Amino acid sequence: MRVATSSLIRPGSNFAYGVVAVALSFMVFAYSARFGQVSVVTYYALWLSLVLVNYRLVLGSYRKYLWLFAFGIVACLSIFWSAAPPVTARAAIQYMTHIICALIAMRVLDIRTLTLGAVAGVALVLLYSLAFGRYEYDAIDGTFSFVGAFDSKNQLGLFASLGIYFCFAAVFILGERRTWMIGCGVVGLLSAYCLLAAQSATSVITTGGVVMLCVGMRVILFLSPRNRKLLFTAAAVFVGVFVVAGAYLGAADVVLGAFGKDSTLTGRTYLWQQGIAAAVLHPIFGIGYQAYWVQGFSEPERLWEEFFITARGGFHFHNTYIETAVETGIVGVILLSMVLITSVVGHLKRLLGDLRNNESYVLFGIATLLLIRSFVEIDILNPYQVGSFLLYFIAGKLTMVQAAPKATVPIYYDQMEFARS
Repeated sequence: MRVATSSLIRPGSNFAYGVVAVALSFMVFAYSARFGQVSVVTYYALWLSLVLVNYRLVLGSYRKYLWLFAFGIVACLSIFWSAAPPVTARAAIQYMTHIICALIAMRVLDIRTLTLGAVAGVALVLLYSLAFGRYEYDAIDGTFSFVGAFDSKNQLGLFASLGIYFCFAAVFILGERRTWMIGCGVVGLLSAYCLLAAQSATSVITTGGVVMLCVGMRVILFLSPRNRKLLFTAAAVFVGVFVVAGAYLGAADVVLGAFGKDSTLTGRTYLWQQGIAAAVLHPIFGIGYQAYWVQGFSEPERLWEEFFITARGGFHFHNTYIETAVETGIVGVILLSMVLITSVVGHLKRLLGDLRNNESYVLFGIATLLLIRSFVEIDILNPYQVGSFLLYFIAGKLTMVQAAPKATVPIYYDQMEFARS
């Protein structure tokens, strides 16, 4: 039986290829440092090769994507003022090509393929970590945590969080049953085990919060679009007041204490102070993309020593906005924040305004997870990372104009072009 090559790029018709491509991409995002250049080449081959099938449909009109490339362009331009030009040049090119791969995936995958591919990918990542992982002593808080095959428990926590969320979304939002429902149950339990073993307070709190948010949204979605907006606004105000009141009453310390953490967030507040001090020295355009944490520079060497980072690498300020300000200045912060905030607000507007939009329902949850984590991690700032891949996938979907009636599953003008091809 012959299979038309166009089916590889038609959303919904490429389910098998899409699931495999997303799963393997997750493995690359998790372990590219361990597997080396071969894994990165595989990642590029999975997505860039689709351009050969039909480059116009796969790439689309990049005029619509200029705002998505804005931060990547600044990262590339920072080569000219970088404190470490070779490091910046390599990282910036990698980030730009990473964005392109994410946008290709966005155009050829529907939400079901992404979700189930992510479930399969998380399963591979966590099984590999369980088979070849290790426990590691944290000299800052004096505990042993399971870090898997990663260098940090927070990275393991991120994949475990995504595993729980995507399994939840597959069953609760997309309504998967039978084989995939059983598979999601197994992967969900595996993710929960790894999340608890990692003892990552950030991942546990954010995952629980996002799942509760999505469950609450289900109640709101029973209403008409007009009433949804009113109820959501009222709920948002109530939650905001509750959070502020809890902060004044010391609720944050209670929550952190439950996870064995203190108010310094395991030294992160000190790191934030150091990062802000570094950002003030080059406030507009920064020191250059990924040009701060370079071996031989006095300040990173000092921080590596203070935090017992013997590898002298793989460390950061544990805050996306501070890290971005240090590397690309306030300009970079504005451009990257624009993509993240637009992703959250854009899909929220579609979710509240459409009678049924499972795509935005799932993507809104992921965008919210990335937004919350951005205050304590840098998931969206580096190339070959699952966070940045998902961010540009989510944001890219907003550039595809909905053409179907709102009561049905969304169909896009670009997808109609696929069908005609």
